[in-house]
Amino acid sequence: MTLELENLHKKFGEHTAVKGINLSVKEGQMFGMLGSNGAGKTTTFRMILGLLDPTSGSAAWNGARIDYSRTHLIGYLPEERGLYPKLTVKDQLIYLMKLNKMKKPDIIVELRKWLERFQIESYENKKVEELSKGNQQKIQFMAAVLHKPELLILDEPFSGLDPVNSDMLKKAVLDLQKQGTTIVFSSHQMRNVEELCDDLIMLKHGEALLQGNLKDIKRSYGMKSVKIKADFDLQFLENIPGVLDLHNSKVETDIKVESEEIAEVIFREAAEKGFLRKFEVEEPSLHDIFIDQAGGESNE
Repeated sequence: MTLELENLHKKFGEHTAVKGINLSVKEGQMFGMLGSNGAGKTTTFRMILGLLDPTSGSAAWNGARIDYSRTHLIGYLPEERGLYPKLTVKDQLIYLMKLNKMKKPDIIVELRKWLERFQIESYENKKVEELSKGNQQKIQFMAAVLHKPELLILDEPFSGLDPVNSDMLKKAVLDLQKQGTTIVFSSHQMRNVEELCDDLIMLKHGEALLQGNLKDIKRSYGMKSVKIKADFDLQFLENIPGVLDLHNSKVETDIKVESEEIAEVIFREAAEKGFLRKFEVEEPSLHDIFIDQAGGESNE
């Protein structure tokens, strides 16, 4: 089973929101779609789900377009939350899962399993409006996964979550992947994509800036990051040709350079000034690559 997007376009009047996206996501793969707000992520998801018709191109799951006859195979967590505030958690999920062809006894079993996992067992009979935003997000996530979908689409799933709840949700997503669920999620937070995904597509104004395996992208990217700790001022290093950026924090100095060769020059110049307590050359973070490619557009 594969999710295939072929030359996918979407126009709204004169505005082109998605411009010729091609990608293939295999069964059990975790795929990241990233970009700043307005990059075309949500529009792409809506075309995958059949909520929007492409202007041209196609989106197919296992060889066929998703429609209402196949929605029970799909899990979707939208960026705009869609829970009924006056319903209890239990009634909410029973209603939604019946739409996904589950029977009530099975719903109850899965519901209580997930409530326990998310440490909110006492909320089963509480109204959604009584829950915090973080706990509402957990319920929204449960609504996307309780029926054990083959394909799970998560639109900004970690938005607004504190670190504890964010880590809890990440572990749940990873466990679903291990069980064979194909997962595509969007984020403007590069760290989440870096932690979870093997493959990704980076969008800007509906177009792919970068696409492929995360490790390959980082390995092949010319820019490197140099981390230095020293007991003397390192500001002079910013004048070395090939240094792209230098940032001093209370912990260390972070220098972006064009290549490993420039890093070697930095080491020699810095070592001549005194003892270096730390000197590391790292591949660029996904955040660094995005800033470089997107020209400073970032929501982090």
